[in-house]
Formats: sequence, structure tokens, C-alpha cells
Amino acid sequence: MEYRRLGGSGVKVSEISLGSWLTYGGSVAEEQATACVHRAYELGINFFDTANVYMRGAAEEIVGRALRGFDRDSYFLATKVYFPMGDGPNDRGLSRKHITEQCHASLKRLGVDYVDLYQCHRYDENTPLEETLRTLDDLVRQGKVLYVGVSEWSAGQISKALKIAKEMNLDRIVSNQPRYNMIQRQIEAEVVPVSKREGVGQVVFSPLAQGILTGKYRPGEAPEQGTRAADPGSSRFMRQLMNEPVLSAVEGLRFVAQEADLSMSQLALAWVLRQENVSSAIIGASRPEQVEDNATASGVRLPSDALSEIDRILDGVIARG
Repeated sequence: MEYRRLGGSGVKVSEISLGSWLTYGGSVAEEQATACVHRAYELGINFFDTANVYMRGAAEEIVGRALRGFDRDSYFLATKVYFPMGDGPNDRGLSRKHITEQCHASLKRLGVDYVDLYQCHRYDENTPLEETLRTLDDLVRQGKVLYVGVSEWSAGQISKALKIAKEMNLDRIVSNQPRYNMIQRQIEAEVVPVSKREGVGQVVFSPLAQGILTGKYRPGEAPEQGTRAADPGSSRFMRQLMNEPVLSAVEGLRFVAQEADLSMSQLALAWVLRQENVSSAIIGASRPEQVEDNATASGVRLPSDALSEIDRILDGVIARG
């Protein structure tokens, strides 16, 4: 496993990280989740990502228990805050009240004294950004949070937050967690240039496009039972990609993967890690073997001709705007 700096910070995280969205606390039993976390740790993955809203706290509890046997200083633990965690008017967003209460709740569920990275899961239009950033800075000063990040923020929102942090002498954002893969490249136009200039690293989620880029879904064939696309709950996140043009284009990547002696998953991850400004790519796994296959992508450096061939094959289905 190879490691990279998280944005402009001094901390180093594994190129491949393990997430828990749509898996732990839900479709994946705790025993399986623990096996995946332990195998990831054995392979050198030190970055584990979760969020309070994943299964309403269950994912944090499972990840926390799975990591309990390891030295706290040997792994990098990230979680998030923003989405509703209750029915009350203050049980959501990025207000001082919600952030503070949810940070304490997350620490309790994870069973740790601090989280390495605390991320604003979305931008909150209803809370002054100064209030959000001051609260996060307070948590850093209290030692409950080491680094601050965001997820799915626009270039303008990131720039505004960095400007305010500088003016108010607050701890600054070091990472952004966007959806990014061979097909969904929306961040390239504005988010990446701003982030690169400002020292904000991308912690990419959905690098396999919810499994589309693994090649398991074939054009003209119904998804097999047990796969994410066959699950009504999780398939809603991939409907826009489950179409004939996308699946046919992905089929064309098989030859590129074979030429590079990689699995389809490894090819997709290696492509992400070849892109500018990426600090880590978050994978999801329900079996240790998936973790092993994906972890092998670390250190792979695709040649420029392979990158050009990928662009040629996917031309017409790439989302850039």
C-alpha cells in the first residue's frame, strides 16, 4: 500500500480507503464488515471513512468496534455531519448546536476520544458559514477533531470557506469528498483547479461508479439477485448509469484491463489514482476478497496510452458538467 498527503496537510493516508456507505449496519452483517476492516488494516489501509447518518449511527458503531483492537495512532478515522439524525428542527444541518452534539455522539458510537477527519457532509445554506467554521475550529482546539473536511461542496463554497478561515484565523479545510470516477467527472472543471491551488485534497467516493465499472452488469441483461443494482434501496444511486450506452462502453474497457493485467475494478481505481489532486479513493466491500482485489490498485500507474484509450472508449457517456 502506498500513501499520500491529505491535501496540503502533513498527514499521510492510504491511496485506497475503506468506507461504509450502503454497507455496514445495513446489507452487510457485522461479522462480514469486521472481516473487511481487519483485512484492509492487514493490507496497509489506514484510512477508514464513515458518517453519522449511515444507518442512523449503526455504521459508526460497527466500524468503531471493528477497529477497537488496533492502536489508535495506527489508523486514520473519518466521519461526517449534516444530514438529519432526528425529527427536531435542530437535528440536521451545520449549526453550532447540531455539529457539537453530533460530534460527541459520533465519538461515543465510534468509541474513540477524537476523529482524525470531521467532514461537513453537504453545504448548509441555512447556517452562516462563519458559525460552521468557528464550531469546527473549536472542536479542533478541544482535541476532538484533528482535521476538517467537506463533502460534495462546489468550488465557490470551498473558496468562500477558505477565505473566511483565513480572515478569522480558523483551522482550514484540507479535503473534499466528491463522487468521482471514469464516467462521472464533474469535479474536473472547477473543484479540482481550486482545490489544487488551495491545498485541498480529493477523497473520492464511488470510484467504481457503484459497481458499474467492475463489469458485473452487462448490457441487455438484468442484474443478478444479491447485487446492488437488484436492491431497490441502493439501486436508486446508480439508475442514471444503468443504461445501454454506459454498460456497452464499460464492456469496451475489458481489453484495456486485460492489457494492463488488471481486474476491471483495479483499472477503475488506478485511473482515479492517476488523476490530479486525489489523496485517496474510498472503496466499499462486503467481502475481504474485494478489499484484496481493490487494494492491489495502489501503486499501479497507468501509462498515458491506456488513459487515452479509456477516454476514447468512454467518449459519449462521460459526464463533465
